[in-house]
Amino acid sequence: MKLDSPLFDRIRVKPTRDRRPAGSPGCQWPGCASAATHRAPKGRDHEHEYWRFCLDHVREYNHSYNYFSGMSADAVERFQKDAIIGHRPTWKLGENLGARFRRLNTNRVFSEETDDPFTFGNELGGGKQANGASSRAESERRIVRNAARKALHKLGLEDTASRDEIKSRFKELVKRHHPDVNGGDRSFEDKLREVIEAYKFLKTSGLV
Repeated sequence: MKLDSPLFDRIRVKPTRDRRPAGSPGCQWPGCASAATHRAPKGRDHEHEYWRFCLDHVREYNHSYNYFSGMSADAVERFQKDAIIGHRPTWKLGENLGARFRRLNTNRVFSEETDDPFTFGNELGGGKQANGASSRAESERRIVRNAARKALHKLGLEDTASRDEIKSRFKELVKRHHPDVNGGDRSFEDKLREVIEAYKFLKTSGLV
């Protein structure tokens, strides 16, 4: 083994000489001639790209850095919502089942070789059951988050309310609080606006 080998010298506690490359890139801050010892992200749409700054300027850059700069409040909210699933595409259960699934007279969807004792086929695109059990089962299985729960409570509904119940309750409240029904009295406008906003939120949440 060669004791003067660069490979051997790398694992010494104290190398025989400084083998770091001579010189270092300069700071990219306008007008700064210091060495670039730190890096900072360039921002949205430039992931994995970095600026090279000295210590003072990387601190100044990080102090004013805003990843969401230029985005509207709605765009920021959508970004944060998509971040929960890693910005991966999603689809409703059953949309990509393929041609091997077919609808049978029992209103269940499953393949010829698969039994469906728990009627999962109804969730995968089957027809509605005549007695409304499918709608009730769907409302019990769904996940109702805090914001949607508050919207339901504004309509005077429980967390397990079905789509039809939400629509029926919305129409009832609109008719009750509309000024035309109350002889032009606008004292119920705030309540009407609250009902409409709650219903719109439930629609965007997929509960209606």
